Amino acid sequence: MSPSIPKTSKIWTVEGQDGFESLKFHKETPISEPSDYEVLVKFHSASLNYRDLIITKGQYPFALKEKIIPGSDGAGEVIAVGSKVTRFQVGAKVVTLFNQTHLGGSLDLQTTRSGLGGAIDGTLRQYGTFNENGLVDMPPSLNWAEASTLSCAALTAWNALYGLKPLIPGDVVLTQGTGGVSIFAVQFAKAAGATVIATTSSAEKAKTLKDLGADHVINYKEDPNWGETAKSLTINKAGVDHIVEVGGPATVAQSLKAIKIDGVISTVGFVAGGAKSEQPGLVAALMNLCTIRGILVGSRVMFEEMNRAIEVNKIKPVVDQKVFTLEEAKEAYQYMWDQKHFGKLTIKIE
Repeated sequence: MSPSIPKTSKIWTVEGQDGFESLKFHKETPISEPSDYEVLVKFHSASLNYRDLIITKGQYPFALKEKIIPGSDGAGEVIAVGSKVTRFQVGAKVVTLFNQTHLGGSLDLQTTRSGLGGAIDGTLRQYGTFNENGLVDMPPSLNWAEASTLSCAALTAWNALYGLKPLIPGDVVLTQGTGGVSIFAVQFAKAAGATVIATTSSAEKAKTLKDLGADHVINYKEDPNWGETAKSLTINKAGVDHIVEVGGPATVAQSLKAIKIDGVISTVGFVAGGAKSEQPGLVAALMNLCTIRGILVGSRVMFEEMNRAIEVNKIKPVVDQKVFTLEEAKEAYQYMWDQKHFGKLTIKIE
């Protein structure tokens, strides 16, 4: 390794399942030299997702290795390349791919076991080596913090809208809340010429959603029957074409009331917690003549398509004003768990 490249890196690891106390900080961890097809990345920013929080609590349902370096989302600069690398040169600005081996097409067992910050060491560190195929070029119009929000939430939203039945102008999209996936879905849907119906819990958040372009906003605390309300807002009360379902068991019944015949409900999370009452079974998809699909982020091909759309439409990720340092990562986890953030929460890495 070049003498100018540091030999050690500050990193976080997850050791145990005791919540945020499982996060351990290490000041001097050796940096592995890139092999033939690897690049060494100096991170400038990372961002957190709900997934990162529940990994520390033992609630993550996918592949997980012990003492993992957490974080799937990161943006940085390539500072060294292996002898056979062709995709990047030193100085390239890059963003991490969530599932490192999901380059295109459908997921399979192997690709679901390649998640950064779960099965493969992630981004909460100063430096990291990655296979060249597990990175994409950073959109030139974004800064480090903005770019570091794309790997999970943005790509999940893009997959929800384009992965199965691509969104077309004039479609109606329903989003839930003001988390990262939902906000990106609003932005992508409006850029595509869709009508957006958003749900939220407060007048303040409703105003922000309107500012982002949402055509209709429903306060789900004031209107527990928001699914029927959403359907009533569509042309001929036909229903919604795409629903980005982040709530999970506690919200899917209302989503089914809102969906259009042949519409798509993309289930991407369970932030609303478990079901508080009896929820619809599998027959609900048949009765409503719709598709309910579970998704796990998206492929590198989708990521590159999304980045082109971000550039053309001048989309700016919504980033919380509060920025934490790498050393403050544990505090960042708590801040996000307490739902003090709006949009994406980022960590500056120096």
